[in-house]
Amino acid sequence: MAPVDDTSATIVRAQARWVRLSPRKARVVLEHIRGRTVPEARTVLAFTQRAAAREVAKVLDSAIANAESAYELGADELTVRRAYVDEGPTIKRFRPRALGRATRINKRTSHMTIELTAEGNGR
Repeated sequence: MAPVDDTSATIVRAQARWVRLSPRKARVVLEHIRGRTVPEARTVLAFTQRAAAREVAKVLDSAIANAESAYELGADELTVRRAYVDEGPTIKRFRPRALGRATRINKRTSHMTIELTAEGNGR
């Protein structure tokens, strides 16, 4: 099989960095929208009962706004090409425990990225 040439496709990207959400929890939600059309992805996020769905929906809306303003593409003609989460810096806190000890609490952050494309929307 020949490698796919993605240089001709228009790719629109949006990022949210330092989101106070564990990357592991965000990846569960992003798996549901990867490869779907934008209207389908919005519907899935609207009915997903996870806190990460609100944050992912904000990034998706930002990517759609970028596509509309920069490339004059409508939301109906876009597909989620890539959606991934990278781990951001971890905020470390300490909680007192029994016998004068302390336990570390890790407050994890995420960097979310969603890429949309107008190619391959026919499915």
